[in-house]
Amino acid sequence: MKIQNVHDAAFRKYGKIIDTVDCTALIAEMAKTPAPENDVVYVPSVAELEALPVFADLRDRVYGGMPIQIGYCNGTNNKLNALEYHRDSEINVACTDLILLIGSEQDMEADYTYDTAKVEAFLVPAGTMIEVYATTLHYAPCSVNGVFRCVVVLPKGTNEALTVHPEKNGEDALLFAVNKWLVAHPESGLEADGAFMGLKGENITL
Repeated sequence: MKIQNVHDAAFRKYGKIIDTVDCTALIAEMAKTPAPENDVVYVPSVAELEALPVFADLRDRVYGGMPIQIGYCNGTNNKLNALEYHRDSEINVACTDLILLIGSEQDMEADYTYDTAKVEAFLVPAGTMIEVYATTLHYAPCSVNGVFRCVVVLPKGTNEALTVHPEKNGEDALLFAVNKWLVAHPESGLEADGAFMGLKGENITL
């Protein structure tokens, strides 16, 4: 699979680079967070990250005053496994080089299935902050050299456990957590967690 770069023009339909926020302290604090060598860990909200001055910049300037949370996704991964989307943009800060496997919500079929042949891969160089648009399908990053560390900024409450449980019809079948709609691959093992098995084709491996 061709690995593109988030600085390439091809990334513009999926997101954009944010270079107006100083994330130096955020990256330094992230060095203290666990990054397993044989797994991926995601924590939606981390007090130590949210206590940094950059929190106000992200809340007030990037999200226009919305309540936000800062967490992380760290570890080792080389598979697609699933794709998700939210009703808003997600901010990522690559603390190490990492690769995102992404697609467009607009390419989902009417039954919410998605052909993995449409997925594209983008390198996010260490130190880069990006906005991933709401209509961009994404999931856990893939490793480049050893473990990866990635800051994840989202509206407060996103990815927490659901407190509402609509009937699993249509798009509601994809609702997996708060503000999180997920389409998984049959090889992912996520069926046991109630995920919608809607990815068709290869479970892409880098």
